[in-house]
Amino acid sequence: MTPGCVYLVGAGPGDPGLITVRGLVLLRGADVVVYDRLVSPELLDEVSPDAIRLYAGKAAGSHSIDQAQINALLVHHARRGRAVVRLKCGDPFVFGRGGEEAEVLAAAGVPFEVVPGVSASIAAPACAGIPLTHRRLSSSFAVVTGHDCAKARPAVDWSRLATAVDTLVILMAARTLPHIARELVAHGRSPNTPVAVTRLNTAGAATITTTLGLASAGIDLEPPVVVVVGEVAALGERLREALVSRCECRRMTREGRRRRGARRT
Repeated sequence: MTPGCVYLVGAGPGDPGLITVRGLVLLRGADVVVYDRLVSPELLDEVSPDAIRLYAGKAAGSHSIDQAQINALLVHHARRGRAVVRLKCGDPFVFGRGGEEAEVLAAAGVPFEVVPGVSASIAAPACAGIPLTHRRLSSSFAVVTGHDCAKARPAVDWSRLATAVDTLVILMAARTLPHIARELVAHGRSPNTPVAVTRLNTAGAATITTTLGLASAGIDLEPPVVVVVGEVAALGERLREALVSRCECRRMTREGRRRRGARRT
């Protein structure tokens, strides 16, 4: 690692096994780790006991530290010659404010590297058996935030987006899904359009499948969730019957190793 450098590292969607090899190497060698709320504790176990750990967790309406302070910490430690890992859930440049932090570092003359991570926008549908593209069903998809949709001037124009792509992936929409569903239907999306709401955890994914019309009443899954709107959401319901959970996959791997060991003896 380069002293005085900041590494914006994507930790992946929650499962510690989904961080990249590069990200894990940097995490183990860091002098300072500034980490987010949803980062797996198992990943933090990989950090050197001599490293400085700084929690920078944020939740809706509750910030342990504001963004300006995070920016200042990154610059401060890098200027003191430390190798700094900014560990973010998902991918640093997908709704992770990594772009803002990169701007600050560039303006301060601090060298940095971006280490991509598996975004929840891709991982959650995949773990739920939902392909975002499919030759028969979906040739386009968009990833948007559902966080501020109820504001007077939301960042997302739902009237344009409702029918612009085959598949919509909506992050941070656990509380706002009813409003979003009504907006999409009001602007031309069929109320019968399949909707999948997935919550990732270390064992795999919990998914509820419904329709836009029914989603307007809300979904009983705690955040963080990823919402998929489109025909591929219904396909996932069929594919999940054959999906092996991550815990089951680990169990099968262990049993396979034991059997191979028994045959050798």
